[in-house]
Amino acid sequence: MNAGGGWQIFVDTGGTFTDALAVDASGRERRAKILSTSALRGTIERAESPTRLRVRADWSLPDDFLRGFRFRTLEPGSPASDVLRFDAAASVLELSAAWPRALAPGEPFEVVSPEEAPVLAARVLTGTPPGKPLPVDGLRLATTLGTNALLERRGVPTALFVTRGFADLLFIGTQQRPDLFALDIRRKEPLYADVVEVGERIAADGSILKPLEEDEVEEAAARVLARGIHSAAVALLHSHRNPRHEERVQEILERRGFRHVSRSSQLSPFIKILPRAETAVVDAYLAPAVRSYLDRVRTSVPAGRVLVMTSAGGLVAVEAVRPKDMLLSGPAGGVVGAALAGRRSGFPKVIAFDMGGTSTDVARFDGDYEYTYEQKVGDAHLVAPALAIESVAAGGGSLCWFDGRRLRVGPQSAGASPGPACYGAGGPLTLTDVNLLLGRLDPAHFGIPISEEAAAASAAALQKALADQSRETHAREAVLSGFLDIADERMADAIRTVSLRRGYDPADYALVAFGGAGGQHACGVADRLGIRNVVVPADAGLLSALGLRHAVVERFAELQVLEPLERALPRVGALVERLAARARERVESEGVPGEEIEVRRRSIHLRFAGQDSVVEVPYAEGLSLREAFEERYAALFGHRPEGRPIEIESIRVVASSRPCPDGGGVQVAAAVEAAPAGARRA
Repeated sequence: MNAGGGWQIFVDTGGTFTDALAVDASGRERRAKILSTSALRGTIERAESPTRLRVRADWSLPDDFLRGFRFRTLEPGSPASDVLRFDAAASVLELSAAWPRALAPGEPFEVVSPEEAPVLAARVLTGTPPGKPLPVDGLRLATTLGTNALLERRGVPTALFVTRGFADLLFIGTQQRPDLFALDIRRKEPLYADVVEVGERIAADGSILKPLEEDEVEEAAARVLARGIHSAAVALLHSHRNPRHEERVQEILERRGFRHVSRSSQLSPFIKILPRAETAVVDAYLAPAVRSYLDRVRTSVPAGRVLVMTSAGGLVAVEAVRPKDMLLSGPAGGVVGAALAGRRSGFPKVIAFDMGGTSTDVARFDGDYEYTYEQKVGDAHLVAPALAIESVAAGGGSLCWFDGRRLRVGPQSAGASPGPACYGAGGPLTLTDVNLLLGRLDPAHFGIPISEEAAAASAAALQKALADQSRETHAREAVLSGFLDIADERMADAIRTVSLRRGYDPADYALVAFGGAGGQHACGVADRLGIRNVVVPADAGLLSALGLRHAVVERFAELQVLEPLERALPRVGALVERLAARARERVESEGVPGEEIEVRRRSIHLRFAGQDSVVEVPYAEGLSLREAFEERYAALFGHRPEGRPIEIESIRVVASSRPCPDGGGVQVAAAVEAAPAGARRA
């Protein structure tokens, strides 16, 4: 055993649950699933005194593991008390103060750790009490922290430095209306708190039309800092052709005392100022919060290496990852795990169906991952490599409600707190409650205490509201089944987006169902799509963590070309190899030996002249790019335009460490292998 203790930890923190898998130095595996609020839950067995509580919980923790945690019951507005001692053998908690009321046997409670959920999960798995260093050699992390902060607008005040005359760029946007027929358009304010117009101008060919007015930048920086804004995004016109002005602005801002500066030409060196500026703003808006979170996790693993999953399904050192590259971090781990489960079950072509507590994420895998290089997260349009994942707000915690005219599922979620009604914390009716009341969930195997009575009460309240509005009585089972149908159809439509609408028949794929709720809805979704094979892995509830275990260190190298195909064709081979060398260097900089690196993807992005959208074509020596493009275009759009010139928009290369058959140097136990898939006729 080395200095770290030999443990390898793989943690995926979602909106509701944190899933964790651990492997010790001998190759033994352990699993844990905790709430993402860093809470562990149990029930009261009896109160031995006002400060001593005997509890019942699904824990295997050492003495005093819970010392310093905050104890609270689950009713809204519950007070809290510190845990002074925990007697593991007797299962007794000792509180710092007498509880203000009598606690009844069977009453649910939670104890909340002051540490981040991934750190708590690692402590639970290794049995390491708080205050002691974790015996971990490696921690791989996926998290929705950045996504949630973006959607809930919990970033830091940010200033945008943009070319003079473009101060309203992000407010104007693309001029697309969010609701075509709405008469009262209410648009959200941009993410930035201040905007600074920079005197400068670079031409489309990269030449300098107007030098940078550095004195103005200095004065503006002082003014912005005086407002308490310490994070900045820099996006200047045509900086993808010549980044010198952006680089100089960044130098000035950092010298002046800005704690974080995101430069668009570094993050997204491509044409189109709008998505490039949005990418820089999002990165600057999230960076301080994301970096603080990652630093707290990193300091908890002093002897180990921490790698973070990116939206593209690869791993990056925690010191180097950028917020704009990790917004789909958690779902990407699930896609990697689904591809693994499919291969183990004999299905090389799979659709990943990840139904968690907050949302459902779907993706297509056909021997290799499908990527997208522009993505929309909330109101933000980002330029960053990501797996082509379609998300829909239908998860186990999605609200099931009546809007006065029809039944609805989502988009709001009960999250981890208060959670579904059956959690007993005053939460609303959700899909989890619906499955529980329809007999599709076994409370004895749920992992945390749940109350069927609380779920039934919420369902009864909804039935009453429905009856009052419609003046008809509806059977509870019919109403609940209606919610299931709505959810299944929404999730099936998300799968159509990644398959049928891109020229692929979902019936040709197996459906890999995972996430906490995936198995409950897999067959209903498969029926709607004509899918005949459903794979439910043995570790379905932890598959994203398993995906982290089998992920590789990965880097992209990209080059924008924007030239006619015939003119650029003689140079394509050399450009691809130059990018391949650059991608390999980036992987090697992560400490991966050169002989363990492979260039696993070379792709050319082409389009007809005058079009905006591109078609990705794999590159190989001797391949006719024109024929490959026209065939793929016809498969996507059903026709083949004649006589139109083709241009190369960009070239992208992906290099990675070689996949380890044993999942990162540790033996994969049979317990995590996918269960044999049963075939059925749709």
